[in-house]
Amino acid sequence: MRKILEDIYYGNITPCDQQMAPDSEMKRAVDRVSKCEEQLTELLNEEGRHILTRLTRSQQEIDSRTALENFILGFRLGIRLMAECMDDSDGDIRSGGE
Repeated sequence: MRKILEDIYYGNITPCDQQMAPDSEMKRAVDRVSKCEEQLTELLNEEGRHILTRLTRSQQEIDSRTALENFILGFRLGIRLMAECMDDSDGDIRSGGE
């Protein structure tokens, strides 16, 4: 436990900075999106490229906020599970089942 707390304190735990495995489905999906974006950029005029840039930045913001919310929700669920495990009065047969 101390090691995890030290890592958090020193900033060594950064879930949002995880690298993708080179042969993963995620990496292939990201590569497909990048290729499509490049192709679409070539087809658009100046105004279209500007709109596409705004669209992709807005989607990145949505994705980032969604990832943050999912991280927080998952962390809270984990804490609730830990708290539930620590509850000795949850009907355990050792305490009379009540």
